[in-house]
Amino acid sequence: MPVTGDGLRERHKAQRRARILDALRELLRESPESAVGVERIAERAGVAPATVYNLIGSRERIWQALAAGFTADLEHRLSGLGAGDPHVVVRTTVHLFVGDPVVSRRMVRAWQHSGLALDHGPLSRLRAAMGEAQARGLLRTDVDTDALAAVVGAACVGALHQWVAALIDDDRFLSHALFALDVALAAAAADPCREKLLAPLRRPGAGR
Repeated sequence: MPVTGDGLRERHKAQRRARILDALRELLRESPESAVGVERIAERAGVAPATVYNLIGSRERIWQALAAGFTADLEHRLSGLGAGDPHVVVRTTVHLFVGDPVVSRRMVRAWQHSGLALDHGPLSRLRAAMGEAQARGLLRTDVDTDALAAVVGAACVGALHQWVAALIDDDRFLSHALFALDVALAAAAADPCREKLLAPLRRPGAGR
């Protein structure tokens, strides 16, 4: 089916938007602590500054768009894994952030609403995985799995900000996030699965 004029315009807009975000990532990696203004982003992307404003928006919107890019990447990774395991969701999310540390740290520091960094893709995936764990009989039927996922998500956001501030390294970021998940799973465990879900908490060094 041929692409219509409107469809072609939308495709070109999406391509320019992707170039703008790629340009921002490149500039951040080259100069992690330097200010990155719209003019520099536009020059690197080969577009006019007005195009950056029109396709993405103000500086705050730029960070929000960058965070949305992380979410899209996470969705792609998890869909390839067929993730229904809460541990896979948490591990994949942490690996995504630590895999591009300069960009993800700068995004979290600069974005006014960085507390929402895990609030969409990662949290929705975690809710689904918690619901699946309940359906498999791992968690009690009286547990609100959405609330359980929200508690784990809040703990992961806290670990993310500690990592961004260099208070913990990559390994401890992952261990803190997984420990929060294991505590939540153990607290909500169905009786036949209680020992299984408590086992990770009994390992030496758990949560450190």
